[in-house]
Amino acid sequence: MTHMFSNQYWTVTSGDLSDRRRPLDSPGFADTPDGATPIVIDPSQQHQPWLGAGAAITDAAASLIWGCQSKEQRHAMLDDMFNPDKAGFSCIRIPLGSCEPSSQPYYTYDDIPYGDHDKDLKHFSLGEGEPGAPDATKDFKYIIPVVREILSINPAVRIIASPWSAPAWMKNTGHLCQGGHLRFNEWTGNGYDPLEDSFEGVYARYFARYVDEMEALGIPIWAVTVQNEPSNAAPWPAMTWTLAQQADFAHRFLRPALDRSHPQVKIFINDDSAHSLTGPVDRDVSPAQAGSIDGLTLHVYDDDYTKLPNATRVYPQWIYGMTERRCMLNETVEDAAHIMSGVIGNWLVRNGESFITLWNMALDERGLPNQIGADGRRGVVTIDHATGRVRRNLEYFMLRAFGQDVEPGSRVIESSNYTPNGWSGGLGSVAFMAPDGSISAHIYNPTGTPIRAAVTVNGWGNRWQLVSVPAWGTVTMHQSDDSRINRSSVPDDGEFVLDIPASGLMDDKAPGKS
Repeated sequence: MTHMFSNQYWTVTSGDLSDRRRPLDSPGFADTPDGATPIVIDPSQQHQPWLGAGAAITDAAASLIWGCQSKEQRHAMLDDMFNPDKAGFSCIRIPLGSCEPSSQPYYTYDDIPYGDHDKDLKHFSLGEGEPGAPDATKDFKYIIPVVREILSINPAVRIIASPWSAPAWMKNTGHLCQGGHLRFNEWTGNGYDPLEDSFEGVYARYFARYVDEMEALGIPIWAVTVQNEPSNAAPWPAMTWTLAQQADFAHRFLRPALDRSHPQVKIFINDDSAHSLTGPVDRDVSPAQAGSIDGLTLHVYDDDYTKLPNATRVYPQWIYGMTERRCMLNETVEDAAHIMSGVIGNWLVRNGESFITLWNMALDERGLPNQIGADGRRGVVTIDHATGRVRRNLEYFMLRAFGQDVEPGSRVIESSNYTPNGWSGGLGSVAFMAPDGSISAHIYNPTGTPIRAAVTVNGWGNRWQLVSVPAWGTVTMHQSDDSRINRSSVPDDGEFVLDIPASGLMDDKAPGKS
């Protein structure tokens, strides 16, 4: 018989958050599933490594954390999120330059007039002033001090940096916003050295300079993506690339530039919905180019996420991750659960996802701040801009289920699943085995009615643990021989009123739904 563990920790989170990771008594063993849905966990079938989960520290999120919370509120919230003995968030995504939402006017790190050139990046600057000071600028104002506080809590947090736009003088349009593209096949300076004199080479060195300067501030960059949403010519900072252009840039310019001093930094392409994965990815990315690229990341605002196997089956050596999705303040319980627990926390993990970074770690009770006047969007947590109080959303509980119960470095292992897409059908599950042999699992109910599950592990024989999974909710299981199993509890939320717009700005739909 396969080993039986001496310690267990079970929790339940309902879709409506009436249960918020409420601890359950460990179920006893039954001789049959007794009509419950069987969930068989099989550690003998191991899949991709699990690297961690977290969300984006945008300028907007950081401005609330640094500017609207007291020092005590801020540290309590970040310690709850990132302390490995608590929620255990272990990844963050930060913008490489301005993004939307932002509390500051848009910027890059080398803003000079269009028509001027700065081949040697003499005007490069992450910002001015003392990090966190009221008169600091750019990343120094909010992002850098917040990220440094996070690293003081958990130095192992992985940081992914994504650009929304190159500096305007490097683009064909001369503008940060509304798309445009890099000035491909153009030269600057005096010569034809690809890394020194082409616009592609200068932009690649811009990435490397960013990594240099962040590292000097004590912020190690784990990975960069070539471009956020390269298909989106948006009214905020944006730049368009085809997947083939990203692969060429990564192979001929970005990888060589990073290899000069930062060969450990990983490069991801796509960083968008799966628009470009219309067929096997080697149609756009050659095997030689794939060797310079570490992986591919997805957003899941659209229902094309099921195209992911067009990449995973071609380049299984790559790392795959989910780098952006958010809900709205007035999202229904059903839709939020389908997106967060179903598509992201179930389908994508089962199909190769190794990490999760949701969109804004925090927005306020109106869905602000931003530069384009849109409200109603939701962060992982909502921070009241007047009091600094915190309300934890379903996104937080999905992330905590990974951070608290799944050790980075675990392997995804096989488990029974009855939802074909994460949001329909019956119970879904994902399971993991830690380096010490501990096992954890999430069981998700994509329906509006509680469903009983019967859980067993390959080798236990006819021994089942029965548990009820609530509507749109999740039950987590963590079994270990370590008595120090993480049993930390979720802090209470602060009380304040959400300012939900009547229209709701519902510009997104649950993937797979019309």
